[in-house]
Amino acid sequence: MVTMKTKIFSILYAVVMILALSACSDSNVSDLLLNGNCDVTALKADNYDGIIDKSARTITVRVPEGYDVRNMKISALSLSDGAESNIKEGDALNLLTPQVMHVTNGDVYLDWTISAQHDEAKITSFKINGTYVGVINEEQKTISVFVPNTLNLASLTPTITLSANATVSPESGVATDFTHPVEYTVTNNTASATYTVTVTAIGKPSAVYVGLAQSVDQLNIEEQTACNWMLANIPNSLYASFDDIKNGTVDLSECKVIWWHFHKDGGVDGKEAFEKAAPEAINAAVALRDYYNNGGSFLFTRYATNMPAEIGAVTNNACPNNCWGQNEADAETVNGPWSFSIQGHTSHPLFQNLVMKDGDANAVFTCDAGYRITNSTAQWHIGSDWGGYADYATWRSKTGATDLAYGGDGAIVAWEFPAANGHGDILCIGSGCYDWYSVAPLSEEGYHANVARMTKNAFNYLMNK
Repeated sequence: MVTMKTKIFSILYAVVMILALSACSDSNVSDLLLNGNCDVTALKADNYDGIIDKSARTITVRVPEGYDVRNMKISALSLSDGAESNIKEGDALNLLTPQVMHVTNGDVYLDWTISAQHDEAKITSFKINGTYVGVINEEQKTISVFVPNTLNLASLTPTITLSANATVSPESGVATDFTHPVEYTVTNNTASATYTVTVTAIGKPSAVYVGLAQSVDQLNIEEQTACNWMLANIPNSLYASFDDIKNGTVDLSECKVIWWHFHKDGGVDGKEAFEKAAPEAINAAVALRDYYNNGGSFLFTRYATNMPAEIGAVTNNACPNNCWGQNEADAETVNGPWSFSIQGHTSHPLFQNLVMKDGDANAVFTCDAGYRITNSTAQWHIGSDWGGYADYATWRSKTGATDLAYGGDGAIVAWEFPAANGHGDILCIGSGCYDWYSVAPLSEEGYHANVARMTKNAFNYLMNK
């Protein structure tokens, strides 16, 4: 029920509001100045023209390759009539990172982002016939592509990806004769570069990198980095998918080593999880077992260390019993050098000619401070509660393997199934320190080269078995 008191209050409130509104402006028109434009019509930095994108409100200043952009002077600036900005002609900007320019006109404002873009003339990827990926050596400006000898080198079609705004000659998508090396010239404003592409036909590879994907560029970045290293450093080597192995597409009659480096974000813990994560590998197990039984050797690294059980190499058919890993995008940053112990096995061929830390001949260091690592680990934990492996001797007896390296808690992180009875040898590296790709730059990481050195040792050792 509405009371008389409530009615009186409502009437008084309405009268007060009417008086307040009428007092604001006799004309009922806002004093805000909203008609001005805040456009940037021209900008130069060190006399280099800025490319203005009004829809994105960005200004990109293109400069020569290698140009120092840390102290670029605004040499010209034009704005809409009546507009002002916090950045003026003559100001110096550090364009290593984008800078925001605040433009106002009356009571209207817009923010514009100014950035520098170096002219780059780079081939970022090169693929033959949509399948065979080239290994790019940016320093030497060479590209190496390895293809089966069933292809006609006189007519292969490259697909070329370039740095932004660049063009290439000969063009991408044009059938080309690769019986001899071919030069590709890339141009981009002030930058240019010439790459020499060599295509090598391989009939019977000596080494194969195998993966779940159909081609190298479909691998995740960790696996791709490892594979590209092999193609560039192991003579007569090829990439093959597990489907290729299963279907007999690749001739393995002269193959000495098959390498599988298997990464999966978040880790692969246990035999069941492994089989679910890698059905293509399981489907190829029969062909791989035949290769192994006929004397072929394997290098299995990271979660691929589960594979020996699938081809009958493990006496008790077991897999690493303690595994984990992070996502590449969320990799942790190392505060200091990481290593694993090779106490008692320093003479093994796998650990020769490495860069060792002074005074520590029993540890292999593989990364330094600042390295970004997923710490992806596949190891054998030793202890009565871990699969019945009370000690190393029990583990050796039950698995038929030989331990080679250890984590900080004593878990086995590298091991071997020695060749015997006609079958090949298998080396396994499951240490979280064995990592190929880092989001962080690698230029100052003196120990990271040990990953490649150790892998080269593994190939030399297995290929001479």
